[in-house]
Amino acid sequence: MTTTARVLIAADKFKGSLTAVEVAERVRTGIQRARGGVEVDALPVADGGDGTVAAAVADGFERHEVEVTGPLGAPVTAAFALRGETAVVEMAEASGLQLLPPGAFAPLTATTYGTGELLLAAVDAGATTIVFGVGGSATTDGGAGMLEALGARFLDEDGDPVPHGGGPLRELASADLSSLDARLAEVRIVLASDVDNPLTGPKGAPAVYGPQKGASDEDIAVLDTGLSHYVGVLTEALGPRAAEAAEAAGAGAAGGIGYGALVGLNATFRPGIEVLLEVLGFPEALERADLVVTGEGSLDAQTLHGKAPAGVAAAARAAGKPVVAVCGRVEIDDRELRGAGIERAYALTEIEPDPERCMANAGALLEETAERLAADRL
Repeated sequence: MTTTARVLIAADKFKGSLTAVEVAERVRTGIQRARGGVEVDALPVADGGDGTVAAAVADGFERHEVEVTGPLGAPVTAAFALRGETAVVEMAEASGLQLLPPGAFAPLTATTYGTGELLLAAVDAGATTIVFGVGGSATTDGGAGMLEALGARFLDEDGDPVPHGGGPLRELASADLSSLDARLAEVRIVLASDVDNPLTGPKGAPAVYGPQKGASDEDIAVLDTGLSHYVGVLTEALGPRAAEAAEAAGAGAAGGIGYGALVGLNATFRPGIEVLLEVLGFPEALERADLVVTGEGSLDAQTLHGKAPAGVAAAARAAGKPVVAVCGRVEIDDRELRGAGIERAYALTEIEPDPERCMANAGALLEETAERLAADRL
């Protein structure tokens, strides 16, 4: 490529070391250090998990902060992004694992109540379309807490509210969604996730994602039983569609909050990176690009199943634009990379093999990696 080439950086965060915005800044610095005449556009991306609001704000959305109920019940400050009548709401802001004290998990009692409060704040701010990014949750309550914050009632046999969390759902006797905030009927909610698991069973939310939230085998059994019972009670209240939604793609996302959104909010499920690219204006930026640089902390088997780099590469390949990736490490082979539309991956571990030192010096190493990339490709 000539020095008048235009590069589009559309990378996700390097989890634990660099945000998506920082990744874009470091790659830009390295490229322009090596090839001063190259024009660089930066479009930090996310797939619906943590970092989604930050990516939207970097693209020009306005950041709004609100105090909501955290996953353990204590108040936390959460943010959503708004541009016009479109809001980007990230459940991890209100109910994410990152809000828990180090080593403190609450797999049976963590609640999504604050996520419901965050959705209400977006509606209060005038949103008529909400891109609802889900991932990185501390919760496995099927979205019951979220729906309760929005006006639903979940009662036990004595007519008392069922305590928060997925565990107490076994005590659920009745569900009433008739008092959900009436404005929600006029709001289009897009459930954006890279997870297509059903709600329960061997591929469901408790079995697959419970362990990363501190759930033991016994906890997983309790949660799966509770969520199955929850579906049964909602089916009595709402009819067969409640049972069908439990098997739908995305129902198991973020501890089952996907199910709550599908059955209670009439949300539409779409792959997170797909909808985020549209909202962030990726198609327009792609038209101007000669080369696309994507990436995330680890390019591995999960990357190929709906993660941000795979979505970016698929869109770029469809437009006939070459794609390379930057990452902390690569755990898939060249054939798999090319199958995903990525011509080559540049890993920080090629410069610094020690994982701890690599993460500690990720910024400087990424700049050096971007220089190598520019020397090869530009």
